[in-house]
Amino acid sequence: MFEIDQKARRLSKSEKDQYLNEGYVTGLPVFSENAVKDLHDWYEELSSKLPKDIDINKTNMWHKASKKFYDLCRTPTILDYVEDLLGPNFVQWGGQFFSKEPKDGSVVPWHQDAQYWPLNPSNAVTVWLAVFDTDEENAAMKVVSGSHKMGKFVHKKNDAKNLVLNQEVSFDQLEQSKIVSLNLKAGQISLHNDALLHGSEANNSDRRRCGVTMRFSPTNVKGDLETWPFFETQLARGVDEYNLNPTAQIPRGEATPLKMFSFSHEFENQW
Repeated sequence: MFEIDQKARRLSKSEKDQYLNEGYVTGLPVFSENAVKDLHDWYEELSSKLPKDIDINKTNMWHKASKKFYDLCRTPTILDYVEDLLGPNFVQWGGQFFSKEPKDGSVVPWHQDAQYWPLNPSNAVTVWLAVFDTDEENAAMKVVSGSHKMGKFVHKKNDAKNLVLNQEVSFDQLEQSKIVSLNLKAGQISLHNDALLHGSEANNSDRRRCGVTMRFSPTNVKGDLETWPFFETQLARGVDEYNLNPTAQIPRGEATPLKMFSFSHEFENQW
């Protein structure tokens, strides 16, 4: 889809070990410097279709709606990295943008993804692709290294308007010496475990910060349909030998999700 960075590769043993022990790995090359403008144009094209009153951070399931988003998620280099962690058979069930404009006051509070995801067993890898360079100045994602091994943290509800999510882990629960900023160049990705504590601050810089997230799980993971009736999976690689979840259609064209949760059939009349 976009030119692949010549430095793209498979995960090394040390990177696999880091993911197991620290809950993340970062700075992985995917798209080349030559592809960055194409990546920017791709984001502008998709995001421009949203009505002005819809916050892109409050939309999800882009992989069900947009063929161009779906195709990005099927980039072989990205799937190679995921396979190195999950094995040969895995599905995708989530895809969205996290965007912060310059001087944007929105904050992603400290949280564990598993708090929001009723998966059994809880096992998911999030790919975070930098569309624009991201660093501490423009609110790069931060993680608490090793926190995925510390069990479930207490999340409290917080409906503050500047929060992208409505549940947060208080700062005093964090082992602050282990906070790491995942700085990325556009076209690079990080991978993190669903139990890893992470969040991001307000973007007080003059630069846009935007990432694409893709959520993958092995095929033995089942979504709780009573809690998540919209939960559907698309086979990303290998075979689905368990068939535990409803299957989402592969988008045949371009539609735009206007909310967080949708069934794939809701986009059919837009393709």
